[in-house]
Amino acid sequence: MKSLKLLIILLALISVSNLSAQEEKRYKIHTVAFYNLENLFDTINDPLKYDEASPIMEMNANRSEVYKKKIKNMARVIANIGSDYANNSPAVIGVCEIENRQVLVDLVNDPLLLGKDYGIIHFDGPDKRSIDVALLYQKALFKPIAESSHELMIYDNITRKRVFTRDQLLVSGKLDGDLIHLLVNHWPSRSGGEARSRSKRVGAAKLNKRLIDSLQSIDPYAKIFTMGDLNDDPTNESVKDVLKAKKEKEDVELKGIYNPFEKMFTEKGYGTTAYRDAWSLFDQIMMTQPLLEDDYSSFRFWKAGIYNKAYLSNKRGRYEGYPFRSFADGGFTDGFSDHFPVYVYLIKEVEEDTEEDTTKG
Repeated sequence: MKSLKLLIILLALISVSNLSAQEEKRYKIHTVAFYNLENLFDTINDPLKYDEASPIMEMNANRSEVYKKKIKNMARVIANIGSDYANNSPAVIGVCEIENRQVLVDLVNDPLLLGKDYGIIHFDGPDKRSIDVALLYQKALFKPIAESSHELMIYDNITRKRVFTRDQLLVSGKLDGDLIHLLVNHWPSRSGGEARSRSKRVGAAKLNKRLIDSLQSIDPYAKIFTMGDLNDDPTNESVKDVLKAKKEKEDVELKGIYNPFEKMFTEKGYGTTAYRDAWSLFDQIMMTQPLLEDDYSSFRFWKAGIYNKAYLSNKRGRYEGYPFRSFADGGFTDGFSDHFPVYVYLIKEVEEDTEEDTTKG
């Protein structure tokens, strides 16, 4: 009798083991990221732009050496984002605080990124400081279909004059065969105070929402990412009331928006930039509901994160733990940016082992 019981238990264990082996799945992983490059300006004075006030142009010497080092530092960070799981740099990455296309050409041709063969999508914008947004993409992974720049018409509450700020970039394309849409943002700053400047970011959010709505009117199941330095936290009016972004995936309905960074901010106290001993999570990546579904036959959201490795932080002094920025007190620090990058991982189930980046689930 004991022998029979042991045989039954053994057969049951073998069955469970076989089932687990059958249920083990493999996934392809890609990274979508965003990074504020903190004043990535060249060393040439453009007479048509107000670039004289950029930190590098205010330096009296060694501009060329500083520019080369700044490019190399930015390339190092971008090359490392996503490598923990995807074993690759981002498939697509939105960037802001760049002066022109040429600085991006120099960036993607740095030895650390050259082998990734990044393409560039950039439009010259009307920002008074001559800073723009752009999208970089690995040509082997992402195929652009449409790209457009959308002007933000906002006005100062006191003077009623137009505020010339960054356009919003919209790019549609296929990521490894899946159609996705990406909005890259750099919303108006908090200059003059959060309350006084709030309406400008609300205006930016309204433009963003109109662009998302226009995509969803064509296809309610559109996979849309909106990313950027919003100069607002996930709990501010622009994000919560205008975009109506949700903290919990379960609360996101069709045509709704999910913000994985809200929980990091409200429950864990994480941030991407710091000021006067307070953290803000201005850099965010949000997405629409179809990216949250459980069917992994196409790319879906897996997890989000802040890329805040130790080398990106100040090690000592008054600003210990803050992002190790590039420029301070009128000089170059050999740092990186005053913002940490953010990223999300997308996964898709694969039928069998390939040479592409995969993870077991």
